[in-house]
Amino acid sequence: MLAKITDTILISFEDARDRIPNAKKIVLTGTPIKINTKELNESEKMAMIKQLDLNNEKPIVLIFGGSQGAKKINEAVVDLLSQKQELNYQIILSAGEKQYNIILEQCKEKQIEISNNKDVKIFPYIYDMGEVEKISDVLVCRSGATTIAEISAIGKPAIFVPLPNVSNNHQTYNAKVLENINAAKIIKNEELTGEKLDKTINSLISNKVNLKIMGENAKKIEIRDVEERIYKEIKETLNQKS
Repeated sequence: MLAKITDTILISFEDARDRIPNAKKIVLTGTPIKINTKELNESEKMAMIKQLDLNNEKPIVLIFGGSQGAKKINEAVVDLLSQKQELNYQIILSAGEKQYNIILEQCKEKQIEISNNKDVKIFPYIYDMGEVEKISDVLVCRSGATTIAEISAIGKPAIFVPLPNVSNNHQTYNAKVLENINAAKIIKNEELTGEKLDKTINSLISNKVNLKIMGENAKKIEIRDVEERIYKEIKETLNQKS
């Protein structure tokens, strides 16, 4: 709708260009992100792993659904834990402040002993998300534009569960940007179960070479000078109008 009256449209991914046929001008700028993209050195990584009481010898899977959490993803994690007593990986789940107690209660009902399971850490919210993402081997999350930009900036393999019922199914298209270059896998929201999540995670961590390649592929779409590109286009548009 706005393409018809807008002078310039700034897009996050090159793939979006063909989806806006009525635009006067389209410029790829990327999406601004808040996280520090500087890589952790080995001692910083080990310190973070120790702080979270995790095992450096076991793959780490970070699962989150934004600041409010994602009910469907949280339920899949509970389903997974109810089926498996031992995991080949460690889970860090950011459940969301509103859903945190609900998840703990669901675990209790299913007799899942979270407090005694060193492979599972559940938090209501993770304040240093960027640092936790950097120590993780795989990320499981929704696929908003900012999340895609962060993942490409730090170069991590991902399993996306696109949020359904959003305008033009844009989260699925976002996720496909990384899936198409072998940097991510997609599980449809309606198909997400504990078993499917576990199988997908295991299929990724079982191949360390491909896992590394996926992370490198994610970095290929990183745009580092996002703010400068956006500022340049704003200035040019204003100059044309003056």
